[in-house]
Amino acid sequence: EVLLVDSGGGSVQSGGSLRLSCAASGFTHRTYCMGWFRDTLGKERERVAVIDSGHSTTYSDSVKGRFTISLDNAQDTLYLQMNRLKPDDTAMYICAADPHCILSAGFYPIYYGQGSQVTVLS
Repeated sequence: EVLLVDSGGGSVQSGGSLRLSCAASGFTHRTYCMGWFRDTLGKERERVAVIDSGHSTTYSDSVKGRFTISLDNAQDTLYLQMNRLKPDDTAMYICAADPHCILSAGFYPIYYGQGSQVTVLS
């Protein structure tokens, strides 16, 4: 079983930056994918960004050019650097993992972290 522990949320002024982290443990295969979703009240869950262990990435259009996802393979730690934040980015950000994955074949997470709240003040 894979355990995911999110950290790094908080409040920031519009235009500011935050970095989220997600520490993973329990991967038994070295080809896996990790990503970030976000939940906002009244909206569908949005897939924000995904990366695989080969460092292929994909982003939602809403964050492309502002957010950067990265993965430290040695530490199995996922990061989301969020720049030029907007009030619309306010959400609970949830780390997710698919333990047998190559991004080109799709991302089907089965493990989730507890989430980190991000609040962007206007």
